[in-house]
Amino acid sequence: MKSFAILAVAFGLSLAGCAGTGGGTGGDEADYAGASGLPRATTIRVSTSGEPAKDLFGASRLPSAQAPESFGSYAKGCISGAAQLPETGPTWQAMRLSRNRNWGHPALVAFLERLSAKAAQQPGWAGIYVGDMSQPRGGPMSSGHASHQIGLDADIWMLPPKRLDLSAAEREEISSISMQRADGAYVNDQWTKAHMEVIKAAASDPAVARIFVFAGAKVQMCKDAGSDRAWLNKVRPWWGHHYHFHVRLACPAGDTACVDQAPPPAGDGCKDAEDWVAQILNPPPPDPNAKPAPAKPPLTLADLPAQCASVLDAQ
Repeated sequence: MKSFAILAVAFGLSLAGCAGTGGGTGGDEADYAGASGLPRATTIRVSTSGEPAKDLFGASRLPSAQAPESFGSYAKGCISGAAQLPETGPTWQAMRLSRNRNWGHPALVAFLERLSAKAAQQPGWAGIYVGDMSQPRGGPMSSGHASHQIGLDADIWMLPPKRLDLSAAEREEISSISMQRADGAYVNDQWTKAHMEVIKAAASDPAVARIFVFAGAKVQMCKDAGSDRAWLNKVRPWWGHHYHFHVRLACPAGDTACVDQAPPPAGDGCKDAEDWVAQILNPPPPDPNAKPAPAKPPLTLADLPAQCASVLDAQ
């Protein structure tokens, strides 16, 4: 692990007095951090040389020996005491093991185990293939995601698993399949009712805050949902997300330094998804005077919650 300078340690081992806007809004009421018996991450004031945080967190191959706790927001944070989703379970397999991204909050691991068992009840699905979760200590990644930093995000492949005995090499070579056509305005002929049922099962779990999927899939599910529509509120259209759907959990109970995303607007969100599709099919003309947005500098350790230095520094 690359070094960074620690200037002062403050506030001791407990985060009970830390300000936070999250913690406990999700359906998983277990206080994983309090129940673990492990020390909690301290608040540390740090000075860095400006080295990208993705390099520091990407170098960590194992989680910190601390209580499990998420710090910061989904796109600017870290996680202590992360749990590893086993590479293979009765109804799941973790994919792309070389990335070492099958880590997350224990609440996320428990959710994936629940979801996989429900997916296995669908015709043609032996369970689920799980893509990227988080790195062992969370934080920014070198590629692929702006979020997935606090152990509460997971990508579920759209490819229905036929086998759950794939070797590590096979998991590097196999690919998921796209569900979209017309740039995401519609689902293609690979989409099935079982896909909707798996996404519905995920959205119906009280621990889940949001699910991201391409707009055409949301519109199709709006058409097929029938009278049971409450779960659609959590399913939101987003670019990409046609090889996988992205599940985001709410901050677990007791994680007072975890920052929840604002809840989705009330209602089933179907009109919003239809507007997305309309813009895909009839995009507005480009602004000839528009200037490209300046590139954002990479996050540094100083940009992240103060506890993240303790997470990196821990054994």
